[in-house]
Amino acid sequence: MKFCKTYQEYMQGQERELPGIDFKNLKRILKKCRIDLHSNNISNDEARTSSNCPHQCPVCDGSFFPSLLVEMSAVVGCFNDRAQKLLDVHLATGFKKYIMWCKGKLDKDHVALIREGQDLVSYATINAIAVRKILKKYDKIHYSKQGQKFKSQARKMHIEILQSPWLCEIMAFHINLREKDIKKREAPALFDGCSLAFTDGKPTLTCELFDSVKVDIDLMCSICLDTVFDPVALSCGHVFCYMCACSAASVTIVDGLKVAASKERCPLCREAGVYLGAVHLEELTILLSRRCPKYWEQRLQIERAERVRQAKEHWEKQCRAFMGV
Repeated sequence: MKFCKTYQEYMQGQERELPGIDFKNLKRILKKCRIDLHSNNISNDEARTSSNCPHQCPVCDGSFFPSLLVEMSAVVGCFNDRAQKLLDVHLATGFKKYIMWCKGKLDKDHVALIREGQDLVSYATINAIAVRKILKKYDKIHYSKQGQKFKSQARKMHIEILQSPWLCEIMAFHINLREKDIKKREAPALFDGCSLAFTDGKPTLTCELFDSVKVDIDLMCSICLDTVFDPVALSCGHVFCYMCACSAASVTIVDGLKVAASKERCPLCREAGVYLGAVHLEELTILLSRRCPKYWEQRLQIERAERVRQAKEHWEKQCRAFMGV
């Protein structure tokens, strides 16, 4: 069965209408572009020697990429929103948990939560494959690398769905649920090959998905060069310790990343404006604290002292400013 048909059947089989990649329409645009190329008598040899779309094709520039851009944005927005709501239910405690129970949001059992997580990952994966295949088809028709360039551009715009920090959280969420109930019952599988591995002391979150799609997330902080503690993912997708991220953004822990200036850049990719949309990875925090209890306790003591020091300096500064000293 061709992927286009598989994708359509998957999207039509969802309980509710979800945004997706209009694979059929994009293929229709490319077909029209191919007809235009032949009508302009552009030879295959001429197309191969050009790294760009021949004559800056108005069909692709005006229809294909803009349409794909809108659809990818809608898909990643839907995924992030659904993942955040699912994790809010799982992580709810205290008064927040009581409020959610009153609103009827905590009526899902353990298996239902895992099933919803599985649906989310399937949704993310099949849309990532759809994007990959349509861009590959674009490059094949045009004998170019414009499709790959667009994929790089999508990463910079944070609309590459497998780059989403919420996917990392869903992976950690599954492992946490699986390990929590491993003695009670066999949890239904959410991912094939989803695991947290330590190679030479370096942690990596790995998830093998269908159609040869694999996600590897390095959990070493590139600032302190240790396992991420109290991890936070910037909008560019890179993961750091929260305190290290605050230091890189030139803000205090008291103020937090929300006050970081837009000019501040990611220490790895040097992209600016990535701190405002940072996501605190709470599920990953739970997972790492369980897997590395001794290390976590040591870091907790060190960071607690540093937080107290910074808080004291912050309030002393506020008092001096108030008193006009």
